[in-house]
Amino acid sequence: MPPASRTTPHPRPMRADARRNYDRILAAAAEAIAEHGAEASLEEIARRAGVGSATLHRHFPSRQKLLEAVFHDKVEVLCATAAELAADPDPGHALATWLGAVARHVVSNRGLATSLMRGAHDSDPAVGATCHAMITNAGANLLDRACRANAARPDVSITDLLTLVNAICLAVEQEPDGAAQVDRLLTLMLTGVRPAGETANRRR
Repeated sequence: MPPASRTTPHPRPMRADARRNYDRILAAAAEAIAEHGAEASLEEIARRAGVGSATLHRHFPSRQKLLEAVFHDKVEVLCATAAELAADPDPGHALATWLGAVARHVVSNRGLATSLMRGAHDSDPAVGATCHAMITNAGANLLDRACRANAARPDVSITDLLTLVNAICLAVEQEPDGAAQVDRLLTLMLTGVRPAGETANRRR
């Protein structure tokens, strides 16, 4: 997936070549974290990005700053996905598809959120608050559409759903077939989210 347009603050406007390096580093970091977790080697990330270590550290003075940027970038992609799904004529399907994307995001991050929390004293609290608000608002819009279409119970909140998605991903984190289990458990979760009449209709 090509890098999304980014709004992460930067001290000053970057030249085109600097922007290309910034984007390449973020993409390389996302790949390395998916493969090796949040402790992925910074030297390996620089090598994948085709830049020197000095260039990486010029853009991201610490591992924590790089992790924050990767996390923010992934959240922007999830928000863009939610915006696209808002046009889906089936609101229930749109919500389920987006929650599946959130689950894949959690699984592929491999400890990213935990590492950010562990280094909280070095983190910019605004990043976490902004990302939380972005993803909650994006999901709330899809849930609202699903409720109005009677595809979700009115007593369910987006916080409920995101908490359950995170719990499912955490529960299967060490399982060899974790991705398959996530899909199955999400299906079970969403069955419980639908109104009783809607669930019965789907079983017929």
